[in-house]
Amino acid sequence: MDSKALQLFLSLADTLHFGRASEACHVSPSTLSRAIKQLEEEVGVALFDRDNRSVTLTAAGQRFQQYARETLTQWDLIRSSLLEDAAELHGEISVYCSVTASYSFIYNVLREFRRHYPGVEIKLHTGDPEHAIGHVLAGTEEISIAACPDALPKGLVFRPVGVTPLVFIAPLEHGGQIPTQLPFKRQQWQQIPLILSESGVARRRVDQWFSEQGIKPLIYAQVAGNEAIVSMVSLGFGIGVVPRIVLDNSPLAGRVQILPIEPELKPYQVGLFALEKKLRSPLIRAFWSVL
Repeated sequence: MDSKALQLFLSLADTLHFGRASEACHVSPSTLSRAIKQLEEEVGVALFDRDNRSVTLTAAGQRFQQYARETLTQWDLIRSSLLEDAAELHGEISVYCSVTASYSFIYNVLREFRRHYPGVEIKLHTGDPEHAIGHVLAGTEEISIAACPDALPKGLVFRPVGVTPLVFIAPLEHGGQIPTQLPFKRQQWQQIPLILSESGVARRRVDQWFSEQGIKPLIYAQVAGNEAIVSMVSLGFGIGVVPRIVLDNSPLAGRVQILPIEPELKPYQVGLFALEKKLRSPLIRAFWSVL
C-alpha cells in the first residue's frame, strides 16, 4: 500500500478537517478527498463519516488508524536499516519552517548538511510557524523549526539553534492613535490598537505580560504570521509584537521602530523539532548532527 496514502489518511484522522489536513500535507482538498475515497475503495469499507459540517472516524477507521501508524513506523525502521548499510546516505527529508527561518536560522544548517550529505534531498516547505509542531506530530513533516513552547508534547524532541527577543514595534510616525511619550500609562495602553499573533508562544507571552501589568489591551487585529504584523504596523495600523529575528530580516524594518517598553517581554528559544522515534533514522540523525 502506498505510504503517501497512509500519511494523508493519518493527517485527516488527526485533524478531522479536510482543509487543515490538505494544508498540512501540501495537497489540495480535492486531491485529499480523492485519495481517501480510493483508500476506502481499496479496503472495502468507509473510514470516515462526513457531511457538510463535520468529519469523524468510523469504527473501521479507528482500527485502520492504528494499522496505518504501525505500518509507517515499520517502514521507517526498515528504511533506516537499509540506509545504515549503504556507503553513502541517500533519500529525502521534509523540513517545515517560516519564510524568515528559511533564510536566517535554517540557512546555515541546510548549507552545512548539503556539503556533508549531497545524496540526500531536502524538501523544504514554508508556512505559519504556529503549525510547525503539529506537522511533526501528525507525521506530515519530519523536521520543523519554530519557537520552543514552555512544555514539549510527549514524544517530541527539541534542538535549540538560537534565542530571539520579543519586541514591541511601532510605525516611525505614530499618528494620533499612538502616544509619543514613554512610558505609556495604563489608560493609554487601553486605547492603543494592538496587532498580535492569533496564537502560539509569542501570543501567550504577550497575554501574560499584559495580565501582569493589570492592563486589558485593545486588540485591533490578530494575524497568522509575524511578517504580516510588521507590514500592518509599518502602515500605521497600530503597535505590534514580533520576534527580533523577524524584524531584522524584514524588508520593512526601516519603516518601523522598536519601542523600549519595560519590563521587557521574555525571549524564546528557536530550534528544530522531530519525533523522538524518528531519531533512529540515519537521515534524521545526520541532520541533527550538523547543528
